[in-house]
Amino acid sequence: DVQLQASGGGLVQAGGSLRLSCVASGFPTDKFAIGWFRQAPGKEREGVACIDHADSGYVADSVKGRFTISSDNAKTKVYLEMNTLKPEDTAVYYCAADWPGLCVPGYTGMDYWGKGTQVTVSS
Repeated sequence: DVQLQASGGGLVQAGGSLRLSCVASGFPTDKFAIGWFRQAPGKEREGVACIDHADSGYVADSVKGRFTISSDNAKTKVYLEMNTLKPEDTAVYYCAADWPGLCVPGYTGMDYWGKGTQVTVSS
């Protein structure tokens, strides 16, 4: 079974940090693109960061310089390091995977999605 298990969310004050983890299994993770997405109440889901089969990808402009995506070699574990958090970063964060392993900014039609983890940033 395909599994994408996200964890690490929580409540943090503005300026603080969190590290999200995604454990992926049940598919050839090294050949897929795996990314982090978020959805705030009343807003559309948006891509935050993605890492592709060649370890390239993107980080959204809204979080560039504050968020970093990383993974182990096989992309069985993908991390999102979030620093200098702002109240506008408050959202449910999802881990998702897509074939053919390319990261496309703005694209949210990923093949597989995990359950989200809530990130709440207080001001």
